Amino acid sequence: MSENNKRGGISVEAEHIFPIIKKWLYSDKEIFLREIVSNAVDAETKLKRLVSLGEVRDISVSDLSVRVELDTELNTITVTDNGIGMTADEVEKYICSIALSGALDFIKEYEGESDGKNGIIGHFGLGFYSAFMVADKVEVFTKSYKDAPAVYWVCDSNGSYEMSEGDREERGTEIVMHIGEEGKEYLDKNALRAILAKYCSFLPVPVYFEGGCECEHHHHEGECDCGHDHGDGHECECKTPINDTAPLWQKSPSECTDEEYKEFYRKVFNDWREPLLTVHINADYPLNFRGILFFPRRENEFENTEGQIKLYYNQMFVADNIREVIPEHLLMLRGVLDCPELPLNVSRSYLQNNTYVKKIAAHITKKVADKLVFMMENQRERYETIWQDIKTFAEYSCMCDPKFFDRAESAMLLPICGGGFKTLDEYLETGKEKHENTVYYAGDEQIQAQYISLYRKQGIEVALLDRFVDTQYIQMLENKRSGVKFVRVDADVAGALKTEGEKREVSDALSALFKEASGSDKLKLSLETLVDASVPAILNVSEDSRRMDDMMKMYATINGGEERPSFTEETLCLNLSSPLAARLADKAEYDETDKLIARQLYALAALSQRRPDAKALEAFLADSYDILSKITEK
Repeated sequence: MSENNKRGGISVEAEHIFPIIKKWLYSDKEIFLREIVSNAVDAETKLKRLVSLGEVRDISVSDLSVRVELDTELNTITVTDNGIGMTADEVEKYICSIALSGALDFIKEYEGESDGKNGIIGHFGLGFYSAFMVADKVEVFTKSYKDAPAVYWVCDSNGSYEMSEGDREERGTEIVMHIGEEGKEYLDKNALRAILAKYCSFLPVPVYFEGGCECEHHHHEGECDCGHDHGDGHECECKTPINDTAPLWQKSPSECTDEEYKEFYRKVFNDWREPLLTVHINADYPLNFRGILFFPRRENEFENTEGQIKLYYNQMFVADNIREVIPEHLLMLRGVLDCPELPLNVSRSYLQNNTYVKKIAAHITKKVADKLVFMMENQRERYETIWQDIKTFAEYSCMCDPKFFDRAESAMLLPICGGGFKTLDEYLETGKEKHENTVYYAGDEQIQAQYISLYRKQGIEVALLDRFVDTQYIQMLENKRSGVKFVRVDADVAGALKTEGEKREVSDALSALFKEASGSDKLKLSLETLVDASVPAILNVSEDSRRMDDMMKMYATINGGEERPSFTEETLCLNLSSPLAARLADKAEYDETDKLIARQLYALAALSQRRPDAKALEAFLADSYDILSKITEK
């Protein structure tokens, strides 16, 4: 190496880094309170761990807590813990050196580098300095659990600090933030309470908010911590932790009741409606994460289906509505996930490229599918009561994720017209003698009631598939199940509906009669002999062309585009078992009365297949009145 070459480490002076910390350490300044409180909780957690390991004796951990105090006269926010505390050397090492994490050192010494259940939150060392985003001066009063003098440390926003022996007598640490102009919005008890509720509602150590209690509204007998003296028996807020130290997701599913799940859902998501079902996840090695997911109740399939996933880190709230940890097809879920192997300062770009996150998403898919199968096999009656509400979600997931379909296939149900549900295998088994490998379904149980009635009279069950997603779902099923075909009841005249009869060709005159009656030159006509003679004519539409139309309508609805013209092919089937239809088929020439009857037959057939437009309804009513007039004339 040349004599002119130099080597060394980059030095950053405090007066240069502090302005960056104040403006750019976090995108949301409110996170300062999360960071300071999480450090306090870590101090309690470390002490608990040392006591459990026998490293520390004669110290009770039953009263460990964190206190947040607001003083609007002094413009201070104080966070106090009675945890592990610090010696002068530790203050020098962890507070005076930016980005050196005491949590990492503790974990390496007492937990092992690979242990994911340590419960320590602050895995990086910049958190403490977030206080300077809102404070002009920060004071630290600390006393270690060890036999060492207390320490006092004070630092201004320029990074100049002083450290001396302190006079604190109790074990633990007190951090006093003197709020400056940039943080004055946080000198409001409601603002602080909202931040604590957001980030600290489930921390493992009791957190109390003092100086922000509303004693004029929440009284109690005697004197409360804030010094107010009232007396009607109600406990003051400063006596009650703002957090639940044992959130539901930390428990085993066997320890949780349905009512607890419902209450937790209402509390976290402010939804008065009960969730449809709950998926409780306790994933150990190698994933190590916990959570509870809920299928929210929707009023209809078009209601906003965007869910909400709250991400936690050792019970500390990290971020809201995190999409990256949930498979796209399950984004309608609501829930909480506690992932201690993700960094506390997690970013969306990190989540998008992290293999751990991808494994979480895959595990969630598995657990949701397994929950459906479990309910189907063990709680079928209850499962059927919620199926219509989760049907669209489940079908969409099956189409998006083949692995989900493979696990959940046995739990996918077909609603049956008239009531009840069957799996695809159950339906095919029931109908194998009359319509092997064919599923007959209706798109609208009311409009297509006549078709459904025809099938029922022949002992054929009709499934009800009336959602937009159903068209694509049954397409997928036909691809998955070779030989299985879904046919809507108005798509063809089933063999079970026919009886033996003379095969007859449609005459040109008869074809022309009904083309004129329908107003369509493309109308096809067929002559069939059906078992039921009460229906003179039924209208059939091509299954394939109708599915294409349904798909185009769905895209138009979703994207707000115009609907394209229909390309559905129609065939009017005249039932030769009906005397009326047979009489028309036998004639060679047709008069005005025959044309009126033909128009009415086509209109009735169309009416039982779809809703008429205004023009068709007007023509139908006019012909109906005309027929009534002719009857009364006779």
